[in-house]
Amino acid sequence: MSGHSKWATTKHKKAVIDAKRGKLFAKLIKNIEVAARVGGGDPGGNPTLYDAIQKAKKTSVPNDNIDRAVKRGSGVGADAVNYETIMYEAYGQAGVAILIECLTDNRNRAVSEVRVAVTRNGGTIADGGSVQRLFERKGVVTVAKTMEIPGEGRKTETRELTEDELLEATIEANVEDVNDNGDEFELVCDPNDMVEVRKAVQAAGIDYNSADVAFVPTFGQVVSEREVVERIEKLVDALEESDDVQNVYTNVELSPELQAEMDAED
Repeated sequence: MSGHSKWATTKHKKAVIDAKRGKLFAKLIKNIEVAARVGGGDPGGNPTLYDAIQKAKKTSVPNDNIDRAVKRGSGVGADAVNYETIMYEAYGQAGVAILIECLTDNRNRAVSEVRVAVTRNGGTIADGGSVQRLFERKGVVTVAKTMEIPGEGRKTETRELTEDELLEATIEANVEDVNDNGDEFELVCDPNDMVEVRKAVQAAGIDYNSADVAFVPTFGQVVSEREVVERIEKLVDALEESDDVQNVYTNVELSPELQAEMDAED
């Protein structure tokens, strides 16, 4: 299955829309700080920082906030920060695998909040490695299907980007898979090739929505009951409420019947 099913895509959009702006900004700022700490504060020489900054800008994080985050992550000033990445693993309803990526300066707080969110919402904490082996680390670049192109004068026109155009633009960039996620395409590649894929997209004059290293499930856990999906959504929402949780990955795959039912409601 695609590592990012339509359910995952819809869920991500819902999270962005529903999340409090301050909480969303805080997570994006953390990504910038960590990228600057690991690879230095120059986006030109640090592709991870470049992508973290672009993602923050696309979400309207103010430039001043971004600049301060780069300085903190680079160790400039008295408020320099130091985070660590921790992975937690769990199972949700119907045996759905859940991988929880935390970025925290307090390990005890992070594990406590993750444990409470999982157990209070019908999940169970899994043994280390039992869930993570079900996922692969991949580079994921997303591109909107609707493109804006220059028109006459200062006007811009919109048109639909085709999969063939995207494949042609990235033919030299080692793309492993292209997924159609409704209103956007998703390019999946080896994590080491993600920057080249993103650059190939940009070189073709195509804007991209995001470029991240993510954990993609190797197989999907098929769910056919609407109630089960709603419970899993509630569990994921509870995890994302924690400031320490940066990303939540699942291997949910909707049955064709349930997918059709939910598509009809859109």
